[in-house]
Amino acid sequence: MAKEQNQDHVSTVLEQWASERPDVDVSPMAVIGRLSRAAHRIDEQLGRNFALHGIDAATFDVLATLRRSGVPYTLSPKDLLESSMVTSSAIAQRLNKLEADGLIERAASESDGRRKQVHLTTKGRHLVDAVLPDHVAVERSILESLTPDQQATLAELLRKLGG
Repeated sequence: MAKEQNQDHVSTVLEQWASERPDVDVSPMAVIGRLSRAAHRIDEQLGRNFALHGIDAATFDVLATLRRSGVPYTLSPKDLLESSMVTSSAIAQRLNKLEADGLIERAASESDGRRKQVHLTTKGRHLVDAVLPDHVAVERSILESLTPDQQATLAELLRKLGG
């Protein structure tokens, strides 16, 4: 089956389901399938950029979360988890690696010595500051086929989906 000019993989899938199961409304696949494919493509492109800097997405996420928290670039592990996109099961291992690499430090909380605080080191701040402009440039290039108004509309629609 030759694809039309405006036909993408998801369009083909929808046509196939319409032919094979016309009794099932598969229209949600138009959105979810395209979101999934777009997310995969975005992750690949961002991942290539992170690799150029010797890090991965989770490392960037933790460092960026600490950096954007402002001076003194310190959060509790719980606050870090809630403000980042790293999963709770991965956070302890991630923090161990970042600490071993000298990108963060963990110390007892000044208000409660039983609790730990995660602090972005100078080395970690320099790394995230170096990666950020390239990261945003990759994101900008991913979105270049959309007008600013379309980007705003898409951002709002995704916000409504809980993104």
